[in-house]
Amino acid sequence: MTQGGAARRTVLGAAVLAAGGGMAGLSAGSASAAQTAQATDTAEAAFAADARHGGGYRDLPVPLVIGHRGACGYRPEHTLGSYRLALDLGADVVEQDLVPTKDGHLVCRHENEIGGTTDVADHAEFASRRTTKSIDGVAVTGWFTEDFTLAELKTLRAKERIPAVRQRNTLYDGRWDVPTFDEVLSWADREGKRRGKRVWLHVETKHPTYFRSLGLGLEEPLAKLLRRYGRDGRNAPLFLQSFEPSSIQRLSKLVSAPRVVLLSAAGTRPWDFEQAKDPRTVADLVKPEGLKWIAGFAQGIGPTMDLIIPRDAAGKLGTPTTLVEDAHARGLVLHPYTARNENSFLPAEYRRGADPAAYGDAFGAFKTYFEQGIDGIFTDNADTGLLAAEAFRPGRGR
Repeated sequence: MTQGGAARRTVLGAAVLAAGGGMAGLSAGSASAAQTAQATDTAEAAFAADARHGGGYRDLPVPLVIGHRGACGYRPEHTLGSYRLALDLGADVVEQDLVPTKDGHLVCRHENEIGGTTDVADHAEFASRRTTKSIDGVAVTGWFTEDFTLAELKTLRAKERIPAVRQRNTLYDGRWDVPTFDEVLSWADREGKRRGKRVWLHVETKHPTYFRSLGLGLEEPLAKLLRRYGRDGRNAPLFLQSFEPSSIQRLSKLVSAPRVVLLSAAGTRPWDFEQAKDPRTVADLVKPEGLKWIAGFAQGIGPTMDLIIPRDAAGKLGTPTTLVEDAHARGLVLHPYTARNENSFLPAEYRRGADPAAYGDAFGAFKTYFEQGIDGIFTDNADTGLLAAEAFRPGRGR
């Protein structure tokens, strides 16, 4: 507040001096430039201090606000514009999903099928690459990152994934390309220096068993990048996450950064379990013995919110489970997914009106989930999440 007020006073003073004469305006301009340079130096010094002495994930605010794919409630997902806006809106951590290109580069897309998130369908030169593949046992038709070199992928532009729900986001179609994770790491370092604190990331390996079968293993190139940018240590400003526990186990042997096992619906099995003929389901993993097993190689879990509070047939919230208490008893943090503002995503009792794209009572839903004692939450709307989280932060440090 003080720094902002000083900046405004400087601008006003410069205007007054400029009105009095050219030399005075020049002096004011020089003073303003000097002040800007001083502010930059101060931010970079604060960043350096945070990099040297910043704590680990246990020192982050609770509950934590994680920008899901950036700020995808307002910008096309997994673009630098979406990531930057998430920070501007107050996200404590920004998420990336990683898939590989044909030549082994890691890029940020929620899925390797890119027909829904880029303009690839408008590129006649790539029409023949549209195909159908089995991804984790599901037939998917479209264009896939593993069939493109990075140079080819960089000719595409990102677009809104769900335009029927988020029509306003289509305004930004074509503004950004598909970023590599290398570019995101470099961006995070620059943003950290500009903002005066480290930028935390939440990084997911997507379909790791599938990609390893193609000779495009994700964990090794990811670990190499993390080491290059100094994000491989125990207190690195980064979480690693995957729906496949074996990917997290592999990463635990490569880097020391904190790790989170993502958990889908109770009756499902992780794809690596399917391939290994492991009979356990997610329902087994959220039991005390399953959580104890996860705690042997991870520091947290990222469950779907239905594992914390199930919904009934009408879409209303039911009785909370004991998952939060059970996970905390084994030293695990919980980062459930995903909170969104629109009616179509909210529990039935928090919807307002009949328009699925309209905002419902998102604050009411956030409050209910935060009351369960979760450590953080993935959200498409970081500003809503932050405002809701602030009421729960005093005295909640663990």
